[in-house]
Amino acid sequence: MKWRELAEHQIRKAQADGQMDNLKGAGKPLKHEGGNGVDAAGFRIMAEAGVLPREIELKKAVDAQQKILAQTHAPKERKREMARLADLQLRLSIEQEARRKYYRTG
Repeated sequence: MKWRELAEHQIRKAQADGQMDNLKGAGKPLKHEGGNGVDAAGFRIMAEAGVLPREIELKKAVDAQQKILAQTHAPKERKREMARLADLQLRLSIEQEARRKYYRTG
């Protein structure tokens, strides 16, 4: 799936969930404030709607899990938290690779 299709899918999903209702500037043309057009406009719309790209959500989750792991000392619980961290890091790596692949082929 191309980045544009992914962005449009996320926007349609946000619309269906009502997250795009009553946005600032609704019904008005988008301002061209730097960026590369469609991507910049899409990210701006998502930011104003409070929707984060999956990669950003995963980065935040990895950071939070690292803090939990740092505070966990019992071996059994530590092992469980390390597994959760490894899973989040793997998911983040997949998202980052997908983005890099898109920009190489797009």
